[in-house]
Amino acid sequence: MINTPVLSSTLFLTVLLLIGLFFFIRASVKDRTREVQFAANVPESSLMPKVKNYFFERAYQVKSFDPDQEQVTLEGFVQPSWFLAIFLSVLAGLGLLCISLVLFLLFQESSYNTLFFALTALGPLAGVYYWKKAGRVEQVSVKLENPESSPEDSKSVITVKAHRDELIQLQQSLSLQRQA
Repeated sequence: MINTPVLSSTLFLTVLLLIGLFFFIRASVKDRTREVQFAANVPESSLMPKVKNYFFERAYQVKSFDPDQEQVTLEGFVQPSWFLAIFLSVLAGLGLLCISLVLFLLFQESSYNTLFFALTALGPLAGVYYWKKAGRVEQVSVKLENPESSPEDSKSVITVKAHRDELIQLQQSLSLQRQA
Protein backbone atom coordinates (compact mmCIF):
# COMPACT_ATOMS: atom_id res chain seq x y z
CA MET A 1 0.00 0.00 0.00
CA ILE A 2 1.25 3.46 -0.92
CA ASN A 3 1.73 5.79 2.03
CA THR A 4 -0.36 8.95 2.29
CA PRO A 5 2.40 11.61 1.87
CA VAL A 6 3.55 10.06 -1.42
CA LEU A 7 -0.02 9.78 -2.65
CA SER A 8 -0.85 13.35 -1.60
CA SER A 9 2.16 14.78 -3.41
CA THR A 10 1.32 12.68 -6.48
CA LEU A 11 -2.22 14.07 -6.38
CA PHE A 12 -0.86 17.61 -6.11
CA LEU A 13 1.47 17.15 -9.09
CA THR A 14 -1.28 15.51 -11.15
CA VAL A 15 -3.62 18.43 -10.45
CA LEU A 16 -0.88 20.85 -11.55
CA LEU A 17 -0.44 18.88 -14.77
CA LEU A 18 -4.20 18.96 -15.38
CA ILE A 19 -4.21 22.75 -14.92
CA GLY A 20 -1.46 23.01 -17.53
CA LEU A 21 -3.42 20.71 -19.84
CA PHE A 22 -6.52 22.88 -19.41
CA PHE A 23 -4.60 26.01 -20.45
CA PHE A 24 -2.99 24.14 -23.37
CA ILE A 25 -6.42 23.12 -24.68
CA ARG A 26 -7.72 26.65 -24.22
CA ALA A 27 -4.70 28.11 -26.05
CA SER A 28 -5.33 25.84 -29.05
CA VAL A 29 -8.20 28.11 -30.13
CA LYS A 30 -6.61 31.45 -29.22
CA ASP A 31 -6.72 34.18 -31.85
CA ARG A 32 -3.23 34.73 -33.24
CA THR A 33 -3.82 37.63 -35.60
CA ARG A 34 -0.71 39.69 -36.37
CA GLU A 35 0.11 42.64 -38.59
CA VAL A 36 3.33 42.35 -40.58
CA GLN A 37 5.02 44.42 -43.29
CA PHE A 38 6.54 42.55 -46.20
CA ALA A 39 8.90 43.83 -48.87
CA ALA A 40 9.25 42.37 -52.32
CA ASN A 41 11.74 43.08 -55.06
CA VAL A 42 8.99 43.37 -57.65
CA PRO A 43 6.88 46.38 -58.60
CA GLU A 44 3.54 46.89 -56.88
CA SER A 45 1.71 46.28 -60.14
CA SER A 46 2.90 42.67 -60.21
CA LEU A 47 2.91 41.99 -56.44
CA MET A 48 -0.75 42.74 -55.76
CA PRO A 49 -2.08 40.23 -58.33
CA LYS A 50 0.19 37.56 -56.84
CA VAL A 51 -1.12 38.29 -53.34
CA LYS A 52 -4.69 38.34 -54.63
CA ASN A 53 -4.27 34.98 -56.41
CA TYR A 54 -2.64 33.48 -53.33
CA PHE A 55 -5.63 34.31 -51.13
CA PHE A 56 -8.20 33.33 -53.76
CA GLU A 57 -6.53 29.91 -54.08
CA ARG A 58 -6.92 29.54 -50.31
CA ALA A 59 -10.70 30.20 -50.61
CA TYR A 60 -10.72 33.79 -49.36
CA GLN A 61 -13.21 36.21 -50.89
CA VAL A 62 -13.12 40.00 -51.07
CA LYS A 63 -15.19 41.53 -48.30
CA SER A 64 -14.35 45.20 -48.85
CA PHE A 65 -12.04 47.44 -50.83
CA ASP A 66 -10.87 50.94 -49.88
CA PRO A 67 -9.25 52.59 -52.93
CA ASP A 68 -8.26 55.69 -50.95
CA GLN A 69 -6.05 53.72 -48.59
CA GLU A 70 -5.14 51.00 -51.11
CA GLN A 71 -6.51 48.36 -48.71
CA VAL A 72 -8.39 45.13 -49.40
CA THR A 73 -10.15 43.07 -46.75
CA LEU A 74 -10.68 39.39 -47.50
CA GLU A 75 -12.69 36.82 -45.59
CA GLY A 76 -12.51 33.04 -45.47
CA PHE A 77 -13.50 30.10 -43.31
CA VAL A 78 -10.64 28.35 -41.51
CA GLN A 79 -11.19 24.61 -41.09
CA PRO A 80 -10.20 23.04 -37.77
CA SER A 81 -7.64 20.25 -37.83
CA TRP A 82 -8.85 16.67 -37.34
CA PHE A 83 -5.42 15.68 -36.10
CA LEU A 84 -5.39 18.39 -33.42
CA ALA A 85 -8.95 17.57 -32.31
CA ILE A 86 -8.03 13.89 -31.86
CA PHE A 87 -4.69 14.78 -30.25
CA LEU A 88 -6.35 17.07 -27.69
CA SER A 89 -8.98 14.42 -26.93
CA VAL A 90 -6.29 11.80 -26.32
CA LEU A 91 -4.28 14.18 -24.12
CA ALA A 92 -7.35 15.09 -22.08
CA GLY A 93 -8.32 11.41 -21.76
CA LEU A 94 -4.83 10.49 -20.53
CA GLY A 95 -4.80 13.39 -18.07
CA LEU A 96 -8.18 12.40 -16.71
CA LEU A 97 -7.06 8.76 -16.50
CA CYS A 98 -4.07 9.84 -14.42
CA ILE A 99 -6.21 11.81 -11.97
CA SER A 100 -8.64 8.88 -11.83
CA LEU A 101 -5.85 6.48 -10.89
CA VAL A 102 -4.58 8.78 -8.15
CA LEU A 103 -8.08 9.30 -6.75
CA PHE A 104 -8.71 5.55 -6.92
CA LEU A 105 -5.59 4.88 -4.88
CA LEU A 106 -6.33 7.69 -2.45
CA PHE A 107 -9.90 6.58 -1.75
CA GLN A 108 -9.57 2.79 -1.97
CA GLU A 109 -12.00 2.20 0.86
CA SER A 110 -14.74 4.32 -0.72
CA SER A 111 -17.71 2.59 -2.36
CA TYR A 112 -17.52 5.10 -5.24
CA ASN A 113 -13.88 4.53 -6.13
CA THR A 114 -14.67 2.84 -9.45
CA LEU A 115 -16.66 5.89 -10.55
CA PHE A 116 -13.43 7.90 -10.72
CA PHE A 117 -12.62 6.13 -13.97
CA ALA A 118 -15.80 7.59 -15.48
CA LEU A 119 -13.90 10.92 -15.59
CA THR A 120 -11.92 9.49 -18.51
CA ALA A 121 -15.08 9.59 -20.63
CA LEU A 122 -14.88 13.41 -20.53
CA GLY A 123 -11.68 13.35 -22.65
CA PRO A 124 -13.41 13.73 -26.04
CA LEU A 125 -14.97 16.99 -24.83
CA ALA A 126 -11.58 18.64 -25.41
CA GLY A 127 -11.74 17.74 -29.10
CA VAL A 128 -15.34 18.95 -29.34
CA TYR A 129 -14.35 22.24 -27.67
CA TYR A 130 -11.47 22.71 -30.12
CA TRP A 131 -13.61 21.80 -33.13
CA LYS A 132 -16.35 24.29 -32.27
CA LYS A 133 -13.99 27.17 -31.46
CA ALA A 134 -11.28 26.67 -34.10
CA GLY A 135 -13.58 26.56 -37.13
CA ARG A 136 -14.29 30.22 -37.72
CA VAL A 137 -14.41 32.96 -40.32
CA GLU A 138 -11.13 34.88 -40.43
CA GLN A 139 -10.34 38.20 -42.04
CA VAL A 140 -7.20 39.21 -43.88
CA SER A 141 -6.34 42.83 -44.54
CA VAL A 142 -3.83 43.72 -47.27
CA LYS A 143 -2.62 47.29 -47.59
CA LEU A 144 -0.25 48.75 -50.18
CA GLU A 145 2.22 50.97 -48.31
CA ASN A 146 3.73 53.12 -51.08
CA PRO A 147 0.98 53.87 -53.60
CA GLU A 148 2.63 57.16 -54.63
CA SER A 149 5.95 55.63 -55.72
CA SER A 150 6.89 55.57 -59.35
CA PRO A 151 5.74 52.65 -61.54
CA GLU A 152 9.30 51.75 -62.50
CA ASP A 153 10.29 51.33 -58.85
CA SER A 154 11.22 47.67 -58.40
CA LYS A 155 10.59 47.45 -54.65
CA SER A 156 7.18 47.38 -53.00
CA VAL A 157 5.95 47.13 -49.43
CA ILE A 158 2.65 45.69 -48.25
CA THR A 159 1.13 45.38 -44.79
CA VAL A 160 -0.84 42.21 -44.14
CA LYS A 161 -2.97 41.61 -41.06
CA ALA A 162 -3.85 37.92 -40.74
CA HIS A 163 -3.43 34.78 -38.65
CA ARG A 164 0.20 34.02 -37.78
CA ASP A 165 0.23 30.74 -39.72
CA GLU A 166 -1.29 32.43 -42.78
CA LEU A 167 1.46 35.10 -42.69
CA ILE A 168 4.18 32.46 -42.56
CA GLN A 169 2.64 30.58 -45.49
CA LEU A 170 2.28 33.81 -47.52
CA GLN A 171 5.89 34.75 -46.88
CA GLN A 172 7.13 31.35 -48.02
CA SER A 173 4.85 31.11 -51.05
CA LEU A 174 5.65 34.53 -52.51
CA SER A 175 9.28 34.81 -51.29
CA LEU A 176 8.65 38.00 -49.33
CA GLN A 177 11.06 39.60 -46.89
CA ARG A 178 9.72 40.62 -43.52
CA GLN A 179 10.30 44.27 -42.61
CA ALA A 180 11.68 45.16 -39.20
